[in-house]
Amino acid sequence: MQWAAFILAALGFAYLPGPAMLYTAAQTLGRGRRAGWLAVVGVHMGCYVHVIAAALGLALLFAAIPPAYIAMKIIGGLYLLWMGLRLWQQGIRTHGDEVPLASTKRVLRDSFLVEVLNPKTALFFVAFLPQFVQPEFAMPVAWQLLWLGIATNLLFSSADVVVVLLASPLREWLQKSHGSSRLIQRIGGGVLMGLGGNTLAQAAR
Repeated sequence: MQWAAFILAALGFAYLPGPAMLYTAAQTLGRGRRAGWLAVVGVHMGCYVHVIAAALGLALLFAAIPPAYIAMKIIGGLYLLWMGLRLWQQGIRTHGDEVPLASTKRVLRDSFLVEVLNPKTALFFVAFLPQFVQPEFAMPVAWQLLWLGIATNLLFSSADVVVVLLASPLREWLQKSHGSSRLIQRIGGGVLMGLGGNTLAQAAR
């Protein structure tokens, strides 16, 4: 029952539209399906930083030291704004769905950093995972937190996969319209800049 409750709760959070899903959609619309898959991988790997931090108790530092949390949000927001502006300005490929090697590395790096620089993810794991820890188990609490975090990350990534599968046909449909390439580019860049602006606005409160 405890495991079933965890799965249901994690799925509920995973499929609730959030920054990671919008980010993945923006990368898919702006750069194509391959970039979308790379964004999923990058976000997934970046999330493990928060999972390990939660298991070790490091993420509690954000709650104990508010300036550290605010600083991380500002850095993350500025990074999203920069990526959105870059995507808005640069040309996109109108034939095929391939991403050049340099762009491939960049999408992976950007996606990893976007997730690592999101302090909300760290606090989410600190608040969510302990609800399902059972101290009476033979497994140490830190290991329980780690495995619960891995399972949560996999469920969240499944939602990002669905986003790529939905955004790819939309991008292809828009590409068939005359003059739509620039529109697709601006939609992706606009979403990223919107995420960055929202993050900075939250940090300023």
